[in-house]
Amino acid sequence: MKNPISKDPACTKKVTLPREGIHSGSLILVNAQYRFQGKNNDLLIPVHDPFPDILLNRRAVVLLSELMQEIDGWRHIVPVSGWRSQEEQQAIWDDTVKESGLEFTRKYVAVPGHSEHQTGLAIDLGLKQEHVDFICPEFPYTGICQTFREKAAKYGFILRYPAGKEHVTGIGHEPWHFRYVGAPHAEIMSSKGLTLEEYTDFLTRFPYGDMPYQHVSGNKTIYISYIRADQGETTLNLPENLPYSLSGNNKDGYILTEWRTENAQQRELRRA
Repeated sequence: MKNPISKDPACTKKVTLPREGIHSGSLILVNAQYRFQGKNNDLLIPVHDPFPDILLNRRAVVLLSELMQEIDGWRHIVPVSGWRSQEEQQAIWDDTVKESGLEFTRKYVAVPGHSEHQTGLAIDLGLKQEHVDFICPEFPYTGICQTFREKAAKYGFILRYPAGKEHVTGIGHEPWHFRYVGAPHAEIMSSKGLTLEEYTDFLTRFPYGDMPYQHVSGNKTIYISYIRADQGETTLNLPENLPYSLSGNNKDGYILTEWRTENAQQRELRRA
């Protein structure tokens, strides 16, 4: 079956995607295998006014602030670590090796150049108390911390390193580490119990031009497709008046997300 969103040249616009663009966007996968190669310094702002040195991607800050406002989170939760430069990540790695040994460091600290914190999309949070551990802050599965965790997907955040997925992520369970991936991806990943590694693999089953993955949210049907990047440039014809977003996956291509407002009858017709 073909993509149900029209690709008629008369009602589409041409979008050109450069190969290097696969290294930027809210869905980039950064881990031991895939190094961070993007740039983000111009998109970073403070997470919370009392902590001006803890920075995060601008869009992630907006959504995090909305979540914290809903649950009155900043009264009980503090930001511990946001964006890190290559130099800072190297210093953290070196210091942790000296203080706690290589085995502990490999479990809880990403190799410099391969840390999500360098993307500006990841944040460590801790329960507000007199002493907050920088490497392993307390963020229990109870109280306000659990409330944050349960609402995170609604605002585009996922628990990046869940228990039981260490063999997939290569990082030990970190209850405090959250990653912004945006909507509707966080809700899909959370409902399916997928890590970012698993989700990017899952989406390759829905190549652009064939039937995309469909996610219904309210009166919107959201279509998600994987686009394998060409060596030079990749060209798409996208609907002229429909909202969409594009993100690289930092591996081999792009994730296209398209929003369409539909009524129940239209959705049933598409299923038929």
